[in-house]
Amino acid sequence: MARLASRHLVDVDDFIKKSSLIYYSKEALLANGETIMELARREGLEGHARAIEVRLRKEGLQSGTVLEGKVGHTMATNEEKAVTVRQGEISRVTNETQIKLSFGLDGSGKSELETDVPFLNHMLDLFTKHGQFDLSVQAHGDIEIDDHHTVEDIGICLGQCLYNALGDKRGIKRYASVFVPMDEALAQVVIDVSNRPHFEYRAEYPSDRVGSFDVQLVHEFLWKLALEARITLHVIVHYGQNTHHMIEAVFKALGRALDEATSIDPRVSGVPSTKGVL
Repeated sequence: MARLASRHLVDVDDFIKKSSLIYYSKEALLANGETIMELARREGLEGHARAIEVRLRKEGLQSGTVLEGKVGHTMATNEEKAVTVRQGEISRVTNETQIKLSFGLDGSGKSELETDVPFLNHMLDLFTKHGQFDLSVQAHGDIEIDDHHTVEDIGICLGQCLYNALGDKRGIKRYASVFVPMDEALAQVVIDVSNRPHFEYRAEYPSDRVGSFDVQLVHEFLWKLALEARITLHVIVHYGQNTHHMIEAVFKALGRALDEATSIDPRVSGVPSTKGVL
């Protein structure tokens, strides 16, 4: 079993069984922080490592410090401060749709998608993979009418989960602008995690449908996502000839832009706004 060379040994099994809970007392965090961050990065859990760094910075302390003679890997009590887990989940049931959705910002690109709209499944898979999120969606709706309610409500639920996952937005980069090509198509997504919902959309597609999917629903999904997440979102499709390629470039760019805008910047103290709040 792999072990790190450290004064306080933490093996992979211990990391998965205990550290995945990411509740640490201050003493345990200080004693094991550097080891945990290194192992997290070796396991591809960059978000976990960044979360440890953020808490150490907020505590104004350095890993490896011995606090009041206490060392060792100790799980925190409920009263002790926990490292923030940036995720949200929701269950939403209406007369039109039944949706259960969970979303994690600091993920590994894993998606579990079960909806009645295959093309949206494909786009959400791309969004998750290229944003390095974790996304689970179970959604069923009145597709005998059309896909509108299902696509719209998934956008609403994803936006609400994103808003909850962001919390107080401390330490985030806030802004991002990303171009993504898909063969002949080029899309751009610009994001400001502003707490001011706004959506601008510039796209002209050569066809009204991709298979059975109504292209108008791309706008509906993105607008509801921006509204519920309370972000400013600009989406521009600069050019393209294939509608599938153009929409695919949009969702890939959306994932990459959202990942960048919500990433933790160690240089940022508090929230990235002169107002002191977002």
